[in-house]
Amino acid sequence: MKKISKAERFFTEKEKDAIKEATRLAESRTIGEIAVMVVDSSDNYLDAEIIGGILLGSLLALILTVTYFHLSVWFYVPMSFIFFFPFRFLFKKAPALKSAFIGIKRKEDAVRLRAIRAFYEKGLYKTKKNTGVLFFISLIEHKVWVLADKGIYEKIEQETLNKFAGNISQGIKEGRACDALCENIKEAGGLLAKHFPITKGDIDELPDGVITE
Repeated sequence: MKKISKAERFFTEKEKDAIKEATRLAESRTIGEIAVMVVDSSDNYLDAEIIGGILLGSLLALILTVTYFHLSVWFYVPMSFIFFFPFRFLFKKAPALKSAFIGIKRKEDAVRLRAIRAFYEKGLYKTKKNTGVLFFISLIEHKVWVLADKGIYEKIEQETLNKFAGNISQGIKEGRACDALCENIKEAGGLLAKHFPITKGDIDELPDGVITE
């Protein structure tokens, strides 16, 4: 049986329907396209696994060496090496534990780069007049990134998109992720409608539902 990811469980089915409807309504007034994506993590953070494995493995080895082997380096070094592997495996299987070993800048860069990759993987760059907008939520990092195509940036600054991201992040912290997301989709739709109003024959180019990975 396929394991259901945290991203798939982040919103309930009712909330997913509400987000889909908010997206549909926002797009009904503009040629712009809005997509929502949720991922468990933006990076596998192998460096954090290694650092965590080394630090905890060495700490346990030190405690045992002091307690039983009179600080003998001949016991400390091999035990540090041996304990590294189970601790690294622990970090691999429990991604949330990695957070303490990942810097804020590292997380921000990882989420930004993963959002950019998703933007191209999901075809948001193919929209009419380059007016795609991606609301990207990465759970392990507790980060939200809002990314737009070049057509949007001619009218709307990244600062405005960052404001949407901040509002959604605050909503997630307050336990109202769905409401915050829908509110900001609506606001983004209003801006898109102002600068990129609906035209005759416009079609929905992207799915309105929440994309998960």
